[in-house]
Amino acid sequence: MSDYRQHYTDETDMDTVISGDVFFDGQVSFEKPLLIKGRLKGSITSAGDVYINKGAVVEARIEAGRVWLKGSVKGEVRTSGKLELFSGSSMDGNVSTPDLVIQSGCYFRGHCDMPQQKKIEETKNEN
Repeated sequence: MSDYRQHYTDETDMDTVISGDVFFDGQVSFEKPLLIKGRLKGSITSAGDVYINKGAVVEARIEAGRVWLKGSVKGEVRTSGKLELFSGSSMDGNVSTPDLVIQSGCYFRGHCDMPQQKKIEETKNEN
């Protein structure tokens, strides 16, 4: 039996949306969920969630709580929660996440490190 999951993202629930006709080059830092529909190059830093829509292209170093990928990412992704690659998505770069879901039909090239959740919490407490 297939374990296919669909994650629906409602744009109206997002505080920040990078529209499909926007190209952003630089650093993004935020606290609430971010939806990327366009192109972003640079870095993304947040404890919140990052949603990368189908058709979106991201060339960045991403540090976030959770990342939901339906588009394309080239760069490093580090999450404290979860990284989910949906069917049709593309991930080219190294990944560090305690929880990784890769659906059938996506592309992944890179190295994956999956630290244990307990070690992540200990590292946060030390800093």
